Amino acid sequence: MPHTVPLSTRHRLRLLFVSDFKEQSLIQEIENRTLPPIDLTISCGDLAPEYLTYIRNRIEAPLYYVKGNHDIRYTPDSLPGCRNIHGKVVTVGNLRILGLEGSMWYNGGPNQYTEADMKKLLFRMGLTLWFKKPIHMVITHAPPLGIHDKEDLCHKGFHVFNRLIAWLGPDYFIHGHIHKAFNRFEDRMTISGKTKIINTCGHTIIEV
Repeated sequence: MPHTVPLSTRHRLRLLFVSDFKEQSLIQEIENRTLPPIDLTISCGDLAPEYLTYIRNRIEAPLYYVKGNHDIRYTPDSLPGCRNIHGKVVTVGNLRILGLEGSMWYNGGPNQYTEADMKKLLFRMGLTLWFKKPIHMVITHAPPLGIHDKEDLCHKGFHVFNRLIAWLGPDYFIHGHIHKAFNRFEDRMTISGKTKIINTCGHTIIEV
């Protein structure tokens, strides 16, 4: 079952996050119409375009996404009505969201970045990020280094993400990529400073 976490007691948006695998419990809620109203769906990567299109067509809400390292079939035609937010800052209501795709480079496949690559990408975005602060939420596929990541290169986190969290101080940093089953929402989350870092593998609902 999804979990709901409030960010503010003022005007709220309900966000559905999905990543990494198709979750039957979410499909059942959609089909049974027991899923609460959703204002925005965000994919953190590694999901078939057919699954994202299914969600977009069944839930009357925009769908934004970043690509994971296995997302090799994504095209505008395969994801009608869905928006790629990699390397962009988008605004939903009063919420500013930064999207960053991909995993650590490990075999030269698509949507893979070395630490230096990701650092250069964020350096080029520096002025945009500065002028668009505050950034309330960062959406990625990979986690930060040392937080929810693993030892193998493919699942290793980016050190520059830790620096990004320290600089921007977002309320949330939400990622996928690390497959794990969770019994409680709290098991998904690590707090760094004021930032809640959440592994949204499967699906999660958050109110902001």
